[in-house]
Amino acid sequence: MMKKIMICLLAIVMLFSLVGCKKEQTLKDGYYTAHMDGYDFGWQEFVTICVSNGEIVTVEYNAAAETGFIKSWDIAYMRNMNPLQGTYPNNYTRRYAAQFLEKQSSDIDIITGATSSGKNFKVLTEALLEKAKEGDSSVAIVPYPNK
Repeated sequence: MMKKIMICLLAIVMLFSLVGCKKEQTLKDGYYTAHMDGYDFGWQEFVTICVSNGEIVTVEYNAAAETGFIKSWDIAYMRNMNPLQGTYPNNYTRRYAAQFLEKQSSDIDIITGATSSGKNFKVLTEALLEKAKEGDSSVAIVPYPNK
């Protein structure tokens, strides 16, 4: 009899521990943007995310010139960079964003040929995660990690 009671109690404790393992919503819903604190070689990198139900659902990563021109749209830059580096802005920005979206973490794999941008993306997304945890939708201005 005592054995049956112990088994029932153990089952109840396990049930409560499983219910207690429910993932807490740590990110607050909203839009969050971070950009580097200046221009590097004429470009200022930025990341914008949308959080819904505590999860990142969209990621936009790019760089803009002072004129507002977007780096991913620069076909001449792509034609020059791709043969030398094996990648180009429209490629690596999407790949970094996809990794971040999949992992829901700034722990991304750096892409060969886009190392500096990868480091910048990482610090930008770290700042965004902090903003999203706080629910602070003000734009984060992030210093360059390599300077």
